[in-house]
Amino acid sequence: MLMKSSSEQIRRQNSALVLSALRAAPAMAHTDIAAVTGLASATVTAITGELEQAGVIERHEQQVAGARGRPRVLLSRRRGFAHVMAVRITSDRLHFSLSDYRGTLMDRIEEPRQIDVSVEAFVEGLARSLGRLADRSKLAPETVAALSVSSKGIVDPAGARLIWSPVFGRQPLDFAAGLAGFERALTLVSNETLLVAHGLARRLDSQDGAFRGLLALSLGHSIGLGIARPMPDGTVAVTAPNFGHMLNTADTKLCRCGARGCIEAAAGFYGILRMAFEVRPDTIPAKFVPITEMDKIALSARQGNRTAQYAFRQAGLALGQGLSRVFSLHETLPVIITGPGTRYYDLLAQGIEEGLSPSLQVRLDGMPSISLVGDEADLVQEGHVDHALRAIDERLFGGVRGAGNCVARRLNFAWSG
Repeated sequence: MLMKSSSEQIRRQNSALVLSALRAAPAMAHTDIAAVTGLASATVTAITGELEQAGVIERHEQQVAGARGRPRVLLSRRRGFAHVMAVRITSDRLHFSLSDYRGTLMDRIEEPRQIDVSVEAFVEGLARSLGRLADRSKLAPETVAALSVSSKGIVDPAGARLIWSPVFGRQPLDFAAGLAGFERALTLVSNETLLVAHGLARRLDSQDGAFRGLLALSLGHSIGLGIARPMPDGTVAVTAPNFGHMLNTADTKLCRCGARGCIEAAAGFYGILRMAFEVRPDTIPAKFVPITEMDKIALSARQGNRTAQYAFRQAGLALGQGLSRVFSLHETLPVIITGPGTRYYDLLAQGIEEGLSPSLQVRLDGMPSISLVGDEADLVQEGHVDHALRAIDERLFGGVRGAGNCVARRLNFAWSG
């Protein structure tokens, strides 16, 4: 009995490993799967045969131009086997997307976020919008295998709840209970910047084999941080600490969380707006600052307005000081800045450097590498889809644990927060 159980567990782990490889590439030949997973050719043949018979994967013939003989056979996930729906909640908009089992985007819609509605009505509205998205592609609800929801704030992944957010404050949102109509779907809730860090880690790790970690700093109405680090067991750990609401200084700058002196109270759009117009720092923060208003403040700063320049410099200082504390805990890692705030980096840079430079860690290691990535929405979408597909695969066969080959790190992520 023990031998049978162990054999079954190994088979499930190997099946999950093959699906992970096919999640990382749109189509692969048999030999490529064996090379990536480290599995024997005979094992790959047996597993892919079972997966194809079950309708999970499919094969295609590829005729190489100018080549003789039989066409090359490629294997890929079967598009219609399962579908993923994703919801991104931002300060003023709701973004919905539908992807197939290969991770290909099928449809997306965008709506303004309803203001001043109860959390129950808000979640019911999400369910209706997801239903419309399914109807547009004529999908039966049972083919939706995962619903992935993201927001800035503090989440409970195990309970599929949003515990605190800039949008709803301390009113928790229970998505598992509220998204009716998709009873067979896994409900996944993630911090948005965690998804950004996940997407960046996958991109960088696919470019070279020397991924050593990163910090994803999201600038906008809210301030978010995602940390991706390689672990000794070959996985990549992705976390999202509550960086924006880290107490940074003992002052009266009021934050949306209700505390005073948070990083976001100085570096979020509402904090910059408040300082640029010399409004009392304990003024209740604006719920939403249009990007056009921020552009006006930035233009004024670039034209020499010292008050506007000071507002951005203080925002940068808060960010730099916060990053220096993170480095003290996690070592100095490359920083990748995303979000709408990247358009003001020239005004933030001096303050960020001033906030970083006194840190012992930075004085020892030197200034971190800082780069800008403008497609934050695409990174969130990539994180949604990959996270959901991995969860679907784990439901089918269980997760891959302790894979020892060098490629396993690129296929496995551990999530927290």
